[in-house]
Amino acid sequence: MLKHKNSSAIIAVRDIAKARTFYADVLGLQLESEDESLLSFRTGETRLVLYRSDFAGTNQANAVVWGVGDELEAITADLAGKGVRFEHYPGMDLRGDIHHAGTFRMVWFKDPDGNILHLNSM
Repeated sequence: MLKHKNSSAIIAVRDIAKARTFYADVLGLQLESEDESLLSFRTGETRLVLYRSDFAGTNQANAVVWGVGDELEAITADLAGKGVRFEHYPGMDLRGDIHHAGTFRMVWFKDPDGNILHLNSM
């Protein structure tokens, strides 16, 4: 039924203006539309929708993941240069800010509301 339909990620945020700055200026996403309680960004062939909610940042799991392939190191360095702080999880092979599991590499960081964002080498 849904296997040929596109999907989008949706993330709750408390402050639309702060979220707009982070997702547009820090992450470099293209803003497609906005109003006082909703932002829609283009990311690859999909959209990332942010909406105003008092429950923002309460999820303790990944909110969205980007597969960035061989660009992981360069993107991680660029984000670090913009002040992004990366999460470090115990029990994994950590080299700098990048976790390694065989040839699979990944990083996690949080947006201003504490939503967990994930990049990996897929």
